[in-house]
Amino acid sequence: MIKQYFADLHIHVGMSESGKWVKIPTSRRLTVRGILQEAADRKGMNIIGIVDALSPHVLADIKQLTEEGLLTPVNGGGYIYKERMLLILGAEIETREPGGGLAHTLVFVPDIKTMAAFSVYMSQFIRNINLSSQNAHMPLQQLVNIASNFNSLIIPAHVFTPHKSIYGVCCERLSHILTDQEMGKLAAIELGLSADSNMADRISELADYTFITNSDAHSLDKIAREYTILAMSELSFQEMAQALSRTAGREARGNYGLNPRLGKYHRTFCTGCGFIATADLMENCCPECNSKSLVKGVFDRVNDIADYPEPHHPLHRPYYLYQIPLEFIPGLGKKIKDQLLDEFETEMNIVHYANHSELTKAAGNKIADFILSARAGTAAIAAGGGGIYGRLVKNIMDK
Repeated sequence: MIKQYFADLHIHVGMSESGKWVKIPTSRRLTVRGILQEAADRKGMNIIGIVDALSPHVLADIKQLTEEGLLTPVNGGGYIYKERMLLILGAEIETREPGGGLAHTLVFVPDIKTMAAFSVYMSQFIRNINLSSQNAHMPLQQLVNIASNFNSLIIPAHVFTPHKSIYGVCCERLSHILTDQEMGKLAAIELGLSADSNMADRISELADYTFITNSDAHSLDKIAREYTILAMSELSFQEMAQALSRTAGREARGNYGLNPRLGKYHRTFCTGCGFIATADLMENCCPECNSKSLVKGVFDRVNDIADYPEPHHPLHRPYYLYQIPLEFIPGLGKKIKDQLLDEFETEMNIVHYANHSELTKAAGNKIADFILSARAGTAAIAAGGGGIYGRLVKNIMDK
């Protein structure tokens, strides 16, 4: 029987339980144990990917949790937490392409043994294997050919962002840096916070790939700000692989992501004066201060490299729904959020299922209106850029 599962496959670890930093700077609360508790108990996720398991510190923590019985190995790969959430072991690895651009790629494997072997192998290329997202001092082509020997799922990360992404700074086409055979080894494409499937489906070579949306969380609060609905028969690494490859009736059923205008790299930004573009720029300089210190936004980069003026969605492409996390709702602070969680248990229940009267009772009419307008996609947004998130500026349901 096919079921639907909420999946966030890009979550970082800040610190090991032994007090060793893995990703700097992040919260000390961002441990493997803390991530599991937050994702399962408060966010309501069914599948998560921790992308710093290449670090021996993180692997040691995962192994300890299996010995404690909090994580149970699954026959098809992965680890079950509290009998309801699947943990997938992943690594985010930085590559350097021939033109000098840096890109991040996610590599997922089925178990601790495989990740440990992958970690040992990659340590000959990575200077500090204990830290997150380290430069592997190799191009993506080499990483793909190495990782494919470890029963892995290989997914280019946040592919359009202006910092450390394939299309953002490395190339205009994957086919410029990978052979057809190597492109066939990619399991999916991660869109990133400032892009959606309408933007990505303007590039013809992406038509065959499944798109996934993930949080890229650097704190507990950011978990599940984006996620994918995967249709699978049970929770396992193998089932997830089949969903990404769209085989045996498994598939990605939907993407829930930020409206790209909320993303912090959506529009071109001037680092000199803080100007954020709201229209196409005719010159390669800032119209406010004449500086050439422009960071190309995702919207503008896609316009530059797109094959089509409008998206060409393949038949397999699922719906993309704009998800506005609770942290973006004006006036919704920690106290009100805790009240909502006390009432509805998880953020998934609040964002997807609670009705207006239930929300009003728990958080007041104004917050309820904002949540419902966010769910309906009718909330007005000021676009983000240059590392600054967009924001909700008006609730059109307000009277």
